[in-house]
Amino acid sequence: MELHVKREHSTSDEQHPNRARMLISCPDGPGIVAAVSRFLFDHGANIVQSDQYTMDPSGGMFFMRIEFDLPELEQRMAQLQAEFGEIAGQFQMNWQMFNVSHKKRLAIFVSKEDHCLVELLWQWQAGDLDADIALVVSNHADMKEYVESFGIPYHYIPVTADTKAEAERRQLETIREDIDVIILARYMQIISPSFTRHYRNRIINIHHSFLPAFIGGNPYAQAYRRGVKIIGATAHYVTEELDGGPIIEQDVQRVTHGEDIGELKRIGRTIERVVLARAVKWHIEDRILVHQNKTVVFN
Repeated sequence: MELHVKREHSTSDEQHPNRARMLISCPDGPGIVAAVSRFLFDHGANIVQSDQYTMDPSGGMFFMRIEFDLPELEQRMAQLQAEFGEIAGQFQMNWQMFNVSHKKRLAIFVSKEDHCLVELLWQWQAGDLDADIALVVSNHADMKEYVESFGIPYHYIPVTADTKAEAERRQLETIREDIDVIILARYMQIISPSFTRHYRNRIINIHHSFLPAFIGGNPYAQAYRRGVKIIGATAHYVTEELDGGPIIEQDVQRVTHGEDIGELKRIGRTIERVVLARAVKWHIEDRILVHQNKTVVFN
């Protein structure tokens, strides 16, 4: 039996077709907020939300996220972006402007553990994850039927040590250039540096994070033997350094000597699915600015 899953309600973005977002980072100095606000005012835009942060008012970096409504945004977007370039040059800005009604397209990579994938699908189905899940890629066929029940294409691309380069070539060919962000939802393969560079700050990973860190296999067994009192998870952008990219979100939960290995795993899975979903939501809502190996998250 084929199951077609529909979203339960429309999102706020669908109710605001003329809404845009802008992300800005630049050296701090006087007049930045005034210049951006004046520019939008002169073009007939109405600012509905504005957040800013400075690392140091005297010579530090300045970060800004702004949402605004502009009549006939779709028709005027290209001109707006072109004319903003003059202000951007004046303040040495790195900036991006997004039409909110253009939903970001997601590719989810997964192996055998399904808890993070399921959480993302649930939130997407409920309308809490305002994006298009374009496809799921996996090195196992286990979840093909489940994913396809949502009407989402599932691509099984096996990976071995000998076929890794070919598998990555097929993955890139499958996701193509129209994917905005790749989510590693417990995808248990190391992404190559060349793949990572192709999607700079557009691959989000989730992994357990213990104090102290446990490297290698069976981390929960290692944590149990050490008697840890805190377990948690970290969501971050993927870089060439393994698990060393800019951190987006983290969470922890206290545990005691009473939890066995199975209970530690259950708690860890719950934290992982929540932390990853938060990170993905913040990314697709354009709430994250990356500076060096850190993030500024307006949430």
